Amino acid sequence: MEEEMEVMEERVVEIEHPLPCLSESDTQGIIKGRDLFGYVGIEAVLDQMRRKTMKAGFEFNIMVVGQSGLGKSTLVNTLFKSKVSRKSCTPNYEEKISKTVHLQSVSHIIEEKGVKMKLTVIDTPGFGDQINNENCWEPIVKYVNEQYEKYLKEELNVNRKRRIPDTRVHCCVYFLPATGHWLRPIDVEFMRRLGKIVSIVPVIAKADTLTLEERLEFKQRIRQDLQANGIRVYPQKEYDEDAEDRILNDKIRENIPFAVVGTDKEHQVNGNKVLGRKTKWGIIEVENVAHCEFALLRDLLIRSHLQDLKDVTHNIHYETYRVKRLNESNANGLALSPLTLENGTLEKSDAESHL
Repeated sequence: MEEEMEVMEERVVEIEHPLPCLSESDTQGIIKGRDLFGYVGIEAVLDQMRRKTMKAGFEFNIMVVGQSGLGKSTLVNTLFKSKVSRKSCTPNYEEKISKTVHLQSVSHIIEEKGVKMKLTVIDTPGFGDQINNENCWEPIVKYVNEQYEKYLKEELNVNRKRRIPDTRVHCCVYFLPATGHWLRPIDVEFMRRLGKIVSIVPVIAKADTLTLEERLEFKQRIRQDLQANGIRVYPQKEYDEDAEDRILNDKIRENIPFAVVGTDKEHQVNGNKVLGRKTKWGIIEVENVAHCEFALLRDLLIRSHLQDLKDVTHNIHYETYRVKRLNESNANGLALSPLTLENGTLEKSDAESHL
């Protein structure tokens, strides 16, 4: 009997595998694939996340800002290959120059290969169209803060929604006219103020009106202006998470502002249909990097940095707003104090108010 027990003990020892152990001083160990003695299935969580996202969909809210006639609606339509701008989907739309800045939004559900995205495009008609454009950015600052306030109130509810509707502005595309000179005072003031609360991506609108040499010089002047005025545009260096991010984002920063051309018309080029603008000198292909930088902008906003734009909005801009508001509420008591602008004027607490 004793001999049998010894044999069993030997067999047990043979099938045992040494587990990676931590020293007493270690608080966190790294167990890699070679240390595992079998398949665990951790990587299957990516499939779970994908299925969940495809089922629920996600939101992306983009704001376009610039004076009338710079092709904001056309560029948004070109970005998403559909009629998503307010101008395109409004029957009998009439272009009128507004006396004040009125923010208007339109939402669409876009589905591609089973993935659903609720896209909201926020337009700012009236911005920069007046002789006196003083404080024309205030309604936009107010709108952005109101969306943060709306999200914060939902978070603070005792019975919170399982999924809080996200109306926060994830990206603001700012359109610069192709003057070939320097940034205008309104450009500097707007981006300086808005860059603190939202991710701004500046673009040179209708860049086909500049020669390649003029375009290069204009881009260099704009980058100098941005640096001289301390304007923060996306992607910011301080948000690079690692060396790989830094290399990718440095290439993007070298091309900012993007010189873009927008169109929703197709033309035949060498037997292929391409999006482009036809001139008497030829066809400007929108998605050809040799002609304009629309493809670089599209890749940034949709194909490579869409999730990062949402993360920066939530973890940086919204978090800054949330901390500020909660500190204010702690100073004033338990309840949130009424929302105020930078100039101290009292604002309506209703986030649905029309601007």
